[in-house]
Amino acid sequence: MTPPPRWARLILATPDGEVCGALPALAVATPWWQDIAPVVEAVREAHGIEITVLRVLEVAANTKSVKVTYLAEVPQAVPAEPWDGVLDEQPLRNAYARFGGPAADLAWAKTTLAERGLSLVGPPRQVRTWNLSSLWSLPVAGQTVWLKATPPFFAHEAPLIAALAGEAVPTLLGHEGGRMLMAEIPGQDMYGAEVDRLFAMVDLLVGIQSRWIGREGELLALGLPDWRAPALTEAIGTVFERTAPQLSTKNRGALAAFVADLPRRFADLAACGLPDTLAHGDFHPGNLRGQREKLTLLDWGDSGLGHPLLDSSAFLDRIPAEAVEAVRAVWLARWREAAPGSDPARALTLLAPIAAARQAVIYQGFLDRIEPAEHPYHAADPADWLTRTAALVRAGG
Repeated sequence: MTPPPRWARLILATPDGEVCGALPALAVATPWWQDIAPVVEAVREAHGIEITVLRVLEVAANTKSVKVTYLAEVPQAVPAEPWDGVLDEQPLRNAYARFGGPAADLAWAKTTLAERGLSLVGPPRQVRTWNLSSLWSLPVAGQTVWLKATPPFFAHEAPLIAALAGEAVPTLLGHEGGRMLMAEIPGQDMYGAEVDRLFAMVDLLVGIQSRWIGREGELLALGLPDWRAPALTEAIGTVFERTAPQLSTKNRGALAAFVADLPRRFADLAACGLPDTLAHGDFHPGNLRGQREKLTLLDWGDSGLGHPLLDSSAFLDRIPAEAVEAVRAVWLARWREAAPGSDPARALTLLAPIAAARQAVIYQGFLDRIEPAEHPYHAADPADWLTRTAALVRAGG
């Protein structure tokens, strides 16, 4: 579902933290809160002010619209309406959400480009910022490179992409900590891709996963989270206990039985013969970009070590209903080829509620590691995913 229309209110402050005041709320072209480029453009058009958005301060939403209050940095003081709020300090705040954080990221990017003989030929453009990433486009001669910064819990993304060099992944121009520079990827994002392109996406992922079978130690050394049976069993049990008060009595009962039965379910899953390997974690058509003959798989921050079919449910949920059966059949056929004697169809059935519960684990992990003002992005997600898990369990998954 498309979110309701967004109004953006900007609290302006200088790089030293001195608050200038507030700008009246502006209608923004897109509804997604982390989509920052249209916010910057709206402020430029309405007020002639150049801003860098740092983070969300407050969200007020209803079914018809949402007003998001952002903190934005301006180079020097500008006229604005009085604002009586207080800017607090938060230990979980991302570096790129602090005063001077984006400037430090851009300075690193310029230095890294210079080491490769490249320099900017135009102003950097802020594209996105939220608790999971900051993204800038940087024009250089002949292409646009991308600067991405991530929170500490996604710091494995750049080292993993480096380890995947030669696969259909972004080309890194440099990385340091949670920062990375990526070369331009020609083409377009694959939302709404045709069925044959969906088959190619499955082939791409299964190929990568097959080549990482037996390399669990390497993946863990890169910092990827462990989603294998023991770790995921414990994590699902913990998130259920923490989220239980938000669930209906009916769902609590189904989930309590599901959690108690997880050791048996994981044993049956292992008997299906598909080994643990690299899982992308957020595999869907929109995270692939490219042209007709070439695809690139983006956004590896959600990746982990676990069952390869963990990636199937999110993908199948985001493609046209009429394509699901054909894509599922191709997926299962590819794994029967990659793991002779395996039973991926049985594995997919057993895994369905586990995959949904893993999503609850992921979102609870976000909430535990982001500052409170950013919680509205994810607050409802753990309970929502456990509710889906309960429905799958009752349906016989």
